[in-house]
Amino acid sequence: MENFNFYSPTEFVFGKGRAAEAGNFVKKYGGNKVLIHYGGGSAVKSGLIDIVKKSLENAGVEYCELGGVKPNPRDTLVYKGIELCRAEDVDFILAVGGGSVIDSSKAIAIGVPYNGDFWDMYCGKPVEKALPVATVLTIAAAGSEGSGDSVVTKEDGMLKRGTGSDLLRPKFSIMDPSLTQTLPAYQTACGATDIMAHVFERYFTNTEEVEITDRLCEAVLLTMLKETPRVIADPNNYEARANIMWAGTVAHTNICGVGRQQDWNSHGLEHELSGLYDVAHGAGLAVIMPAWMEYVHGHNVMRFCQMATRVFGCQMNYEDPEATALESIHRFRVFLKSIGMPINFSELGAKEEDIPVLVEKFGIGDGKTGGFVQLDKHDVAEIYKIAAHTVL
Repeated sequence: MENFNFYSPTEFVFGKGRAAEAGNFVKKYGGNKVLIHYGGGSAVKSGLIDIVKKSLENAGVEYCELGGVKPNPRDTLVYKGIELCRAEDVDFILAVGGGSVIDSSKAIAIGVPYNGDFWDMYCGKPVEKALPVATVLTIAAAGSEGSGDSVVTKEDGMLKRGTGSDLLRPKFSIMDPSLTQTLPAYQTACGATDIMAHVFERYFTNTEEVEITDRLCEAVLLTMLKETPRVIADPNNYEARANIMWAGTVAHTNICGVGRQQDWNSHGLEHELSGLYDVAHGAGLAVIMPAWMEYVHGHNVMRFCQMATRVFGCQMNYEDPEATALESIHRFRVFLKSIGMPINFSELGAKEEDIPVLVEKFGIGDGKTGGFVQLDKHDVAEIYKIAAHTVL
């Protein structure tokens, strides 16, 4: 295990009806004038925004609001949010929604105190200041409610890029699983896929002797394999929703990733897909991650065999370990298909002829990137080709 620092200051407020406490928590963490940031309107129609507003009013906290966040949040709305916060003297951002809303909120939080273009931080500049951010979570997926990460799409060129800093870790996150019960099955499945992908990016490592984090990763994956079909079959299953919501947070606070090398190539490959085609992030990962696994499994067959036996219930074939490894990847695809996820370009709405564009947008030039396996442009193209042609 490698040396590490682990910092996770977010206060998690979990359970039914907790959104009514938002105002008290904003007050606790020093908010005086809040931007309520949310998405397309479901938070309004459901009455959640009214609950949040009332809680702020009861706590004596002023607020303004900005809706309209889209999946794969756009820089154009971030700029509007920055202008609004400056004009209204906002000192706290409250994201009411899922990962896209939270990521957009974090971008606004970066931009308000910065004397320049917030996009600089999504091009490699370190985050030095940010307004405090908090969340009222409405979908279990991105894990942004407990992480310091943010991903935003620049509309000019549809470039999807990320940044990260402990300054962006939410001060608090209100997590009510019942708020996810009205989600369409497809959106629920996309979220579940994203959670599993966050674990896999950490699970596939070259670091040895990481048994504790291996077991944590496997616990989250087994939970997702059990609970996701349950909520697809019964959207009102609160207990299954609760397990999934907490799994999403555990998957991405990085408690599963400390002390070990991580990869993150699958997320990078998917970002180009969702940037170009504006598809759901989880759906893109359902296509890309098994293709990446198929391409790189030979790098460490026994790690894939560990996943096969511990997570997917495969019998170990000691005479042909590769067969065991490939069986686990097949079972992963079968699971994704069973919950309604796409498994190839055609089902996602992507085009094989766009692979050169995707490779170029991936932006590694003649270099290499990745942790578990270093990929060059040729490797990237080959993974996209596998994703284009996958069949069960």
